[in-house]
Amino acid sequence: QVRELVRRGDTEQARTVFAGLVEAHQRRALRIAYHYLRDSTDAEDAVQDAFVKVYSHIGTYREAWPFGVWFTRILVNGCIDHQKKRARRGRWFTRVPGAGEVERAKPAFGGSSVDDPESTLLARERRQRLASAVARLRGRQRAVFLLCHFGDWTPREVGAMMGLTESTVRVHLFRATHRLRAVLGVR
Repeated sequence: QVRELVRRGDTEQARTVFAGLVEAHQRRALRIAYHYLRDSTDAEDAVQDAFVKVYSHIGTYREAWPFGVWFTRILVNGCIDHQKKRARRGRWFTRVPGAGEVERAKPAFGGSSVDDPESTLLARERRQRLASAVARLRGRQRAVFLLCHFGDWTPREVGAMMGLTESTVRVHLFRATHRLRAVLGVR
């Protein structure tokens, strides 16, 4: 619909409709970007960049897949590019994590706020352990796991995003889950 409005020259209405799309997809996008980049500021920047890129390239959107699939593919590619840039910069600079960075990740892991200090500490340790285990996954296994479990996409949709068949996505998801269970010591 946005593409058609832009094509007709009704940019004000296109912006309004696009704002609704941003609102509908922003939370999921932030969750996915955070799991890729492990930094809330970088994740917010990546999501904003993805929305800008989507709006500026709305004419190339093919309606064979839902908007969310197309957008997430752009977002993931942007996150991967950001990781590559960070790795190049990391050769020269050392990054010190900001205070409270792990605490801000709590919603991404579905945790709830607990006032008990012991429970809070245990929950933080579980989140860190899970994040560390997910970070040990490689390439497509990590991407598929993040998109299916933290992005709430179906294997079919993830396949469309990554250019894979649904069965290939399911194999990567199975292997990622199996590896995570081994790393975390879960049977």
